[in-house]
Amino acid sequence: MKFVDEATIRVSAGNGGDGSASFRREKYVAKGGPDGGDGGKGGDVFLVADGGINTLVDFRVARRFKAGHGDVGRGRQCTGAGGSDLEIPVPVGSLVSDVETGELLGDLTRAGQRLLVARGGDPGIGNVHFKSSVNRAPRQFTRGKPGEARELMLELKLLADVGLVGLPNAGKSTLIRAMSSARPKVADYPFTTLHPNLGVVSVGSGRSFVMADVPGLIEGAASGAGLGIRFLKHLQRTHLLLHVVDVAPIDEGRSPLADVTAIADELAAFGSDLSDRERWLIINKTDLLAPDERDAAIAAIVEGLGWQGPVYGVAAVSKHGVETLGQDIMNWLESTAGANDPEADGSDP
Repeated sequence: MKFVDEATIRVSAGNGGDGSASFRREKYVAKGGPDGGDGGKGGDVFLVADGGINTLVDFRVARRFKAGHGDVGRGRQCTGAGGSDLEIPVPVGSLVSDVETGELLGDLTRAGQRLLVARGGDPGIGNVHFKSSVNRAPRQFTRGKPGEARELMLELKLLADVGLVGLPNAGKSTLIRAMSSARPKVADYPFTTLHPNLGVVSVGSGRSFVMADVPGLIEGAASGAGLGIRFLKHLQRTHLLLHVVDVAPIDEGRSPLADVTAIADELAAFGSDLSDRERWLIINKTDLLAPDERDAAIAAIVEGLGWQGPVYGVAAVSKHGVETLGQDIMNWLESTAGANDPEADGSDP
């Protein structure tokens, strides 16, 4: 399924039904009086977070949504039927904003969460409400009010506990394959990953976390270069970033120190506090070095960067060091539960 993380849709709530101007007509009942009923309320439009959807691709085709209109009132003080509400399923993690005003209407972060985005029109009232001592046969009634209509911007930000960052070909996709059942494409050329991938990492009975792999970043990504700028937003909900770096890049002029610095600069330039997020250094492809060279190479990188945080040497292809990394991540997430919420819960406004 194609991954789409932005879409614009038009939603229209139902109009309220008109009231009725009716008079009672029965045999042997003289001067029955007004008995016009009220109209029905227009249907509302809701967005509902659905855990079974992970893309906004359906909204590239279906862009207009309408709730049902309220029915008109009837005689004998019969109220018209209310318009049927409309529920539109969207992925968990969807931000909803009004295109015209720019107002953020809600952030759907939990499966089953509902957000009212267009309110149905109020119903008209029948002539029975206009009866008085001086107006025994009123013919007045009111029309139903139109429902709200809005153009909405839907923006999907994936929900993950851990995010992978790094230059293309650093081995991020291989790492998520080694740690989870996710199967992103892996190849020996840059930008193999063209859209974010999610994987559930299980480290024991009842213990798991969600990891996100986004397309590799390059210098200038925060300004629009490469694919990174479009997908950096998917890291904003993560609690922990794993900075994956190739221990010995083969491209001429590259070094692990320069690679780490370049990505750190892009995170800072993007904003949204990504540069302040907890970040661990994952030195990958250590199996390409001789066993007696690995510790020295890792130590040189750490010393050159002045790195103060956790550091792991792994070989994603052979899964060396991967199990320990997963356990430590799980322990860290459990120890900091509730204290590392990068964004608000996103309850209904």
